[in-house]
Amino acid sequence: MRTILLLVASNVFMTFAWYGHLRYKGFPLWAVILASWLIALPEYALQVPANRLGHGYFSAPQLKILQEAISISVFLVFCGTYLKEPVRWNHMAGLGLIFLGVFIGLRDMPQAAAAEAAPPALTAPE
Repeated sequence: MRTILLLVASNVFMTFAWYGHLRYKGFPLWAVILASWLIALPEYALQVPANRLGHGYFSAPQLKILQEAISISVFLVFCGTYLKEPVRWNHMAGLGLIFLGVFIGLRDMPQAAAAEAAPPALTAPE
């Protein structure tokens, strides 16, 4: 659950870094690039621990599948609320197909990790 919460938080920052500037087209490109980099720093600070904590419970491909589904989900909410662009039925249908992909991608959870392993620590190995 921590992995998923960190991925959601990370994707909120990522979405603002990549698309938040679309409401501020009057700003120079260098300024929005700088602002985007500053917003992206917390995104990385959340994404890396999410992957570190989740790996072992999820395989690397499963982490990526989850990340993409979360990314698009966060983006559609962002689109409708922040950018005030309509989210249409076909966008939601596409998201539904992505969730089907998540279901398929998570079907073969690593048995040993899912049954016995606790999430790995964020500290360096001794």
